[in-house]
Amino acid sequence: MLAAIINVKHVIEVAGYPLLFVIVMSESSGVPVPGETALITAALLASQNKLQIELVISLAAAGAIVGDNIGYVIGRKGGRWLLERPGRFQAQRLQVLETGEPFFERHGPKAVFFGRFFLGLRVWASWLAGTTRMHWRSFVVWNALGGICWATAVGLLAYYLGHSAENAVETFGLYGLAAALLAIVSALYLHRRHRLQRGRARAEGTAGETAAPRQPDDRQPPAP
Repeated sequence: MLAAIINVKHVIEVAGYPLLFVIVMSESSGVPVPGETALITAALLASQNKLQIELVISLAAAGAIVGDNIGYVIGRKGGRWLLERPGRFQAQRLQVLETGEPFFERHGPKAVFFGRFFLGLRVWASWLAGTTRMHWRSFVVWNALGGICWATAVGLLAYYLGHSAENAVETFGLYGLAAALLAIVSALYLHRRHRLQRGRARAEGTAGETAAPRQPDDRQPPAP
C-alpha cells in the first residue's frame, strides 16, 4: 500500500493537477485505478507546499462528479444489455438486476452519496444507478454532494494530518481511513436524524393534544 502511494506521489508530483483530475475521473467512471490514493497523495503534497489544497479538493470533486456521470451514462446505455445477455453467469447477472432495481428505487440517493466512501461502490455505483434507471436529476444532486463531501473530507484529513496520514495509511490502509471517516459522517447524520425525529414526534404530540375533543362530564348533579 505504501509503495502504491510512493509511486502515485511521484507521478502526481511530476504531472500535477491534470493527472489528479484524470485519475479520479477514471476511477469514478469504472476504470480500476487508485483515485482515492491520488487524492490523498495530492493532499500530502499540498501539506508540503508543493500543491494548493484548494485546487486539489476542487479538481478531485470535479473529477468524481464528471466520472460518475460518465459511468451513469454507460450503465444507462449498455448496463442492462450486459446483465441480460445470454452466456456464462447469466443467472447471477440477472440476480444483480433483480436485487439492484428495488434497492436503488428505495435507497438510490443514499447509495450514491455514501458509496463515494467505499471502494467497490465508488467504482460501480454510477454504473448500477444508470443500469437500474435511477432518475438522472436525483443522481446528479446526490452524486455532486457525495463527490464534494468526499473530496473535501478526505483531502482535508490528509492535508492536516500530513505525514501522519502517510503512516496511518501504511498501518491501517486506505480502507481504515475511509471507514473512520464514514463512521464520523454516519454518526453526525444519525444524530441529526434522531433530533429531527424527536422534534417531529413532539410536534405531533402537541398537535394531537390540541385537537383532542374535550370529554363531556356525565356526572349528574346531586338530588336536592
